[in-house]
Amino acid sequence: MIPPEANAPFVAAMEDVLETYHRPHDPDRPLVCLDETSKQLIAETRAPIPPKPGQPARHDYEYKRNGVANLFMVFAPLEGWRHVEVTDHHAALDYAKVLKELSDVRFPAAEKIVLVQDNLSTHTAASLYTAFEAPEARRLVNRFEWHYTPKHGSWLNMAESELAVVTNQCLSRRIPDKHTLEREVAAWERHRNTHHAKADWHFTTENARVKLKRLYPQFE
Repeated sequence: MIPPEANAPFVAAMEDVLETYHRPHDPDRPLVCLDETSKQLIAETRAPIPPKPGQPARHDYEYKRNGVANLFMVFAPLEGWRHVEVTDHHAALDYAKVLKELSDVRFPAAEKIVLVQDNLSTHTAASLYTAFEAPEARRLVNRFEWHYTPKHGSWLNMAESELAVVTNQCLSRRIPDKHTLEREVAAWERHRNTHHAKADWHFTTENARVKLKRLYPQFE
């Protein structure tokens, strides 16, 4: 979606994220982007016809719906590391568990985790208080430095770009069940992490003030 012109809240959040992205790499304060998407689980009702020379594989148009799975993408672009967590739901409890694992398992030695995410209603500190007792929730809240992409500006979240990669490389086909989905995304994740695939982000605040000038309030 295109944000309205002269949108001060948009540009304030955008510049905050852009300046966060251009900080020097600091292992004590790793940058982590978080996003989520869903995947319709679809089983074949008839055996697909395998490919042969000059003929791609063919699938019957009939299929069976097996529900929907949720995928959390946590992506540390400067570390060349990502993890995809497959869940049954995208509720506050699921989000809170992802953050706890990020804090205590993935980056336990970090002084603070710099977290960039969108404005989904569950992506807040309140979700931690929904999932854990107050002392534990507060501990986890303080483990993160919270940054949000602006409304209508999810393209600023590098985790969204990484979700596009896994969708194109792994999920653009019928996957019958959650177990298969977990296996497939785990294989994709291992391959990407082994090769330390990173993000090469060039868009800066200075670029934004020129290319997205119409979004900035104007002064005489």
